[in-house]
Order: sequence, then structure tokens, then C-alpha cells
Amino acid sequence: MSWSACRRPIAADRVDHVQAPPAYRIQAMVDGLDQVAIAMERKWGVGRLRLLVSDPLRAKFDEQKDRLDTALASGQEGYVRIHVEGMRRAWDALDRAAADAGQAPLAPEVWECVLPETGEIVSIVRTEAEAQHVAREGRVFTLAEIGTLIAGLGETVLEIKRRFPGAAVTGIRQKPPIDWSRGDDVPF
Repeated sequence: MSWSACRRPIAADRVDHVQAPPAYRIQAMVDGLDQVAIAMERKWGVGRLRLLVSDPLRAKFDEQKDRLDTALASGQEGYVRIHVEGMRRAWDALDRAAADAGQAPLAPEVWECVLPETGEIVSIVRTEAEAQHVAREGRVFTLAEIGTLIAGLGETVLEIKRRFPGAAVTGIRQKPPIDWSRGDDVPF
């Protein structure tokens, strides 16, 4: 009998038959699961999906995540495989439950503007969830951050806007930095 006749057939989709070391196979499983999580975050927003479902389902999802973390800490490939697949099912369950509950995927309204000094494009969105959703595409500011920036300009700008409705901010002048080796300018 030839050697090839004694070999057992290898299923092409079985990860445990790959010739890579176990650590690489575990990492490959985690990388695949990360792609599922990234897809869900793009669809629903970062950290938002688990908040759109019932408390019991959220608790089951969190429990599955803890099981996966324990499996990863063990380094046992078979144990990790079981809980990676469980986590995939958990993401799918959250996705279905949110959709069945009539929740809408995140669809941020994004405004873009060009910075006059550099020509860089920045985005403005309403909420932090929307900012997380589009942050991979560049620099993003929320309306709350824009409010903080306006407040940082001081009362002068706000008073001008109050006294002259429709006035446009066309630029902001900043005092040049103080050259501490020279000190302050003498006022006379």
C-alpha cells in the first residue's frame, strides 16, 4: 500500500489542518472575527449596536465576549475556535435583533470644509457616534467640539455676531508667540 493511500483526506476548510503554527492559526481566526466587528461598527456605529438591543441579549453578547477573552488567554486553538464562532453568531444576533426592533443603521450626515491655510478637508458631524463612524476617512469634528472651539475664541466674536447679525468670520489673527529671550514689548 502506498503512503498516499494511507493518508486521511484533509477537509479544505478545516483550520486545524493548515501547516502554520497554532499561534498563527489563532491569529487568523481573530483577524477574521475583527472583520465582522468592523463591518458591524461601520453599519451601526462604534459601540452603538449592543445598546440598541434588549438588556438580556446585551448581557449574552458581553458574556460571549468574556468567554472569547478567556479562550484567547488559554492559547488553546480548539477552545478559541469554538468561541470565535460563538462571537460571530453573537454579532449576527445583535444585528438581527436591532433590525427586527426597527432600529436604523447609522447614516451620518457629513459636512466637509476646506481649511483656508492648508487646503486640508475636515468633516463636521452632529454626534460622537457619527464621528466614530467616519473617523477612518480623515479629521472629524462634532458639533459639540465646534461649540467648544467657538467658546474658546472668547466673548469678542460672540458679541460681534450679536451686534452685527449676518457678520461672517473671515479670519482669526493670533498674537505672535512671545520671544522670552527678548521679553515683552515695551509699551512706549
